[in-house]
Amino acid sequence: MTTLNPAHPVRRKPKPPQQGKRPQRHYSAIPGETPGALPWRALKSVILLVCVILVVLPFLAIISTSVADSAQVTEAGGYVLWPDNITFDSYSALLSGGLVSQAMLVSVGVTVVGTALSLVCSIFLAYGLSRPGSFGHKPVLMLLLMSMLFVPGVIPSYLMVKQLGLINSYWSLILPGVINAFNVIVLRSFFMGLPQELIDAARIDGASEMKILLRIVLPLSKASVAVIGLFYAVTYWNAFFNAMLYMNDTAKWPMQMVLRTYVVNNAQLSGGQVDVAAGAAIPPVQSLQAAILMLSIVPIVLIYPFLQRHMNKGVMVGAVKG
Repeated sequence: MTTLNPAHPVRRKPKPPQQGKRPQRHYSAIPGETPGALPWRALKSVILLVCVILVVLPFLAIISTSVADSAQVTEAGGYVLWPDNITFDSYSALLSGGLVSQAMLVSVGVTVVGTALSLVCSIFLAYGLSRPGSFGHKPVLMLLLMSMLFVPGVIPSYLMVKQLGLINSYWSLILPGVINAFNVIVLRSFFMGLPQELIDAARIDGASEMKILLRIVLPLSKASVAVIGLFYAVTYWNAFFNAMLYMNDTAKWPMQMVLRTYVVNNAQLSGGQVDVAAGAAIPPVQSLQAAILMLSIVPIVLIYPFLQRHMNKGVMVGAVKG
């Protein structure tokens, strides 16, 4: 009779699998994904598709209404989702009238001059604040940070612009926002992240601070400068509040002020602001409003693809890194 030793338990052989039965396997469309994730992925796809449709449909309606003929817009009672006959009578009437074309020139001029001036001032200020031994480094930085927390009111800003004699001047659309504290802080963070050895080596070789900025710092900061430039350009192009405060002459209105007056406030365009051919009818109000809206969007939409590749890198410059 054999005795069992508790220290050495008896090992039992595993049972062979029964014939005719195979182990169940769960298959998934994506390797390594559980079957329960497929319904969730389908739900997310449906939600994303709905969001895309909600975003695309308004743009499609605006574009279609701006190029649809008068008969179709009148028959639809407003906006058209898909035009039957494409015509550019609304754009021709607006640009030939003088008001919209002049506003486009004003917006383009203010955006180009303002963006260039803002970039120059922001780059010089950010580079000076990025050098720890620069004169007035800490006081100027504190003033810059305080300007982000304490914003002057409308009345003090208006009185300042009036005292400077900038009422009804194009400079009133540029100078009040020439420096944005957030953009300067982002540029300063990027400049401080550049290798200090490069700057020290250039300084040892006898390069001045201006040459270091132009030859070393700026070539390494193209992504950040491009994104900050895009931020300034969008700000200048979309600004209408300064024009509403400081511009009394409608001939000096920027495009966004025209958009606010004749689209948001639904004001009627007079005969002198819309020019049509002899014997032709004025396009419907909806077509004119859609054309104004498209003219105010297209310039920035055309510029963005050229700077899109710099957006991720430039925006993450000022992020908190863990």
